[in-house]
Amino acid sequence: MKNRLFKHFKGDFFGGITAGIVALPLALAFGVTSGLGPDAGLYGAIFIGIFAALFGGTPTQISGPTAPMTAVSLLVISGIVAANDGDVSKALPIILGVFLLAGLIQIALGFAGVGKYIRYIPYPVVSGFMTAIGVIIIITQLLPILGYYPKEDSAYVASFKAQAEEVLLEKILKEEAGEGYLVLEDFSETQRRAAKVSQEDVLNEAKILAKDHAKSVWGTIKVLSNALKKTNPHELGIALVTILIIFGFKKITTAIPSTLVALLLVSGISMGFELPYRSISAIPEGFPMPHLELFTEFKIEAIAPYLFTALSLALLGAIDSLLTSVVADNMTKTKHAPNKELIGQGIGNSIAAIFGGIPGAGATIRTVVNIKAGGKTKLSGVIAGILLLVILMLLGPVASKIPAAVLAGILMTVGIGVMDYKGLKAIPYIPISEVGIMLLVMLLSVFWDLVSAVGIGLVLASLIFMKKMGDVTSEQSHIKALKSNEDAILEVVKEWGQIPENVFVKHLN
Repeated sequence: MKNRLFKHFKGDFFGGITAGIVALPLALAFGVTSGLGPDAGLYGAIFIGIFAALFGGTPTQISGPTAPMTAVSLLVISGIVAANDGDVSKALPIILGVFLLAGLIQIALGFAGVGKYIRYIPYPVVSGFMTAIGVIIIITQLLPILGYYPKEDSAYVASFKAQAEEVLLEKILKEEAGEGYLVLEDFSETQRRAAKVSQEDVLNEAKILAKDHAKSVWGTIKVLSNALKKTNPHELGIALVTILIIFGFKKITTAIPSTLVALLLVSGISMGFELPYRSISAIPEGFPMPHLELFTEFKIEAIAPYLFTALSLALLGAIDSLLTSVVADNMTKTKHAPNKELIGQGIGNSIAAIFGGIPGAGATIRTVVNIKAGGKTKLSGVIAGILLLVILMLLGPVASKIPAAVLAGILMTVGIGVMDYKGLKAIPYIPISEVGIMLLVMLLSVFWDLVSAVGIGLVLASLIFMKKMGDVTSEQSHIKALKSNEDAILEVVKEWGQIPENVFVKHLN
């Protein structure tokens, strides 16, 4: 085992280092987008990267936070935070509990042998979903690219004050109900507590509501006119330069990751010239500490409402990872072990959740970079994760100064790149039913709900498939009246004797 692991050490070393460098800006960006901060993205990239590589079934796969997983995680995090009075610290154990459960479900799916069936998911559903992910990322990054932050727009925040007062009143009523003070005949205690609520409390709650409302696609679209009027030219310039470098540098050379070049160059110039910009949130120094409260304060009733959410995350991660495994197979002329890959991804996601990381999956771009740089075994994925851990330990304070607009620009290019252009170009040439499913999944994912959209797409695709099979069977079958002198039914006559004229024999090809 040891000899096999280190047999291709040189290639694995350079592959892992290169993949880790590519993963760094993406991990930070996905962490910021998720709502848990850049450190959560790094933790996810570190632990998923190391443990999915060690226990997975695709030797060259590099795993970590991905665009689809982050898009769904954002919805999960937003929903749980909203259900917990907008308090992230209060919601965090539940959020991480859901992520942990998703990892455990992936492990169970792997042991159950579900991995080999993932490949049968209809292409129109996958295509529509991936394009939707790209559209969602592009739209939701418009506000940070423009340098507009809803909670700092006083006019916009003011529109949420009435709702904020309702939320604060609900909190008071919940507290009273828990303490036994809530009595229908006497609201004096409620009035006493409500009188203590200051205008500053209302304003802070309104800011939280404004920020959460603008996170969604619809929320971004609604507030976009305000953002355009209050564009920050410095933030916009930083984001546009980042995007131009990422796309432009690829035309010069692909030997150095253009995303890393953009991150270092634009961040360095912004810091060096002391440009006015907003930095990402602080990244804690040192080795991440495990969230043991996941076990010491575990409450099944807190996690139970999110069982379907965890299952959805697990299935999405499975699809995302195994699609990347197929790409790796085509490049290396090998064959991955799908069920083992699910187990590895589940272990990685479970451990990442315990340390506060966001969930992830096999990452196509990072895997391709690893293979092209010489990666051949699991060691390459482990090295990529260790590199990110070293960067976290040594350069955390420096990374905290990265402009938020740089990460927004990086994410914009990710959104553009993740869209399924092959599927979109094929629309004029594929059956109208498949086009309908693709577009329906895309639109429902963007403007309604990602998980429900995929479910509806799968049901429709299954119904259309059954109809096609029925039509083919009907076309290839022949129904004839039974005549005793026909060769095709001589054996039937011999076995059954005289058969009435109104009996038919149906032959299927």
